Amino acid sequence: MSTHASAAVRGIEQTRWRIDPARSTLVFQVPHFWGLTTVEGRFERYEGTLDLSAQRGVELRIDAASLDTKRTARDKHLRSADFFDVEKHPQVRFESDYAELDGERLRVHGRLHAAGQKIPLDVAATLRRVAGELEVAATTCADQRRLGMTWSPLGMTRAPSKLIIRGRLIPDDGTSRA
Repeated sequence: MSTHASAAVRGIEQTRWRIDPARSTLVFQVPHFWGLTTVEGRFERYEGTLDLSAQRGVELRIDAASLDTKRTARDKHLRSADFFDVEKHPQVRFESDYAELDGERLRVHGRLHAAGQKIPLDVAATLRRVAGELEVAATTCADQRRLGMTWSPLGMTRAPSKLIIRGRLIPDDGTSRA
């Protein structure tokens, strides 16, 4: 952690935090129709931790079948072998190799596992203390084609997909499974 850490984030690295799904969102956005529109969806079930004192400082596990774009036929196709292949690969996971906190900015490098593939991923996040909790805003882009998600009629689907996490991290009481 930088020696210039603000008082608002000091002490984050001594606490294990977990994401509170009730007050957080995990959204994905994919350019479609040759980039003219964006398909947006969210994952409804996930768990994750931030523990900067651990070897894997950031871990996130997502129930791939919990994706929701508000279109039943599209969601069924996204769960199929053309995309997430949830029957064989029910989880999407992110595991960090390193995480560096500098003030309120968190830089994370790790691996995203989905559909039986894995790719390196860099994540930029902002952490802000709010009443004993952390408010988190994190974004990254991932080329879904590198995960084998290449189905695209007439080449309409573009890369990269954007992943956005917004919400709250709360001190972990030890009952989290992530």
